[in-house]
Amino acid sequence: MAEKRNSRGFAERLGADVEATGEGAARVRFEVGDEHLNAAGTLHGGVVATLVDTAMGMAVRSATGAHDVPATSQLTVTYLRPGTPGPVDVTAQVRTQGEHLTVCDADVEQNGRGLAHAVATFAVLHR
Repeated sequence: MAEKRNSRGFAERLGADVEATGEGAARVRFEVGDEHLNAAGTLHGGVVATLVDTAMGMAVRSATGAHDVPATSQLTVTYLRPGTPGPVDVTAQVRTQGEHLTVCDADVEQNGRGLAHAVATFAVLHR
């Protein structure tokens, strides 16, 4: 995972930084601020879902052809504990890759502790 890329799009507007992608893996760094918190004062679940979807999408892109387009067809996020303001790291990896479907998983950590685990299936559109 040597290549550093911008996440482009919605995740970038949130402040996500795609630190590395390659060989079916990706790493995203994110700084949780007050604007990312829910009414309970913890990291909003929708932000977490966006981060894991972004990281897994980048992992799939790194494992497919230049003209292939991955599209999330299923996403499951298991929230393990609430996040707080500060840095969050997301790591994603391709687990199974077929001709048209790819399965990934991702982990979200803050201060070395797991916040969430996600699994997704991506449809790979061949262009």
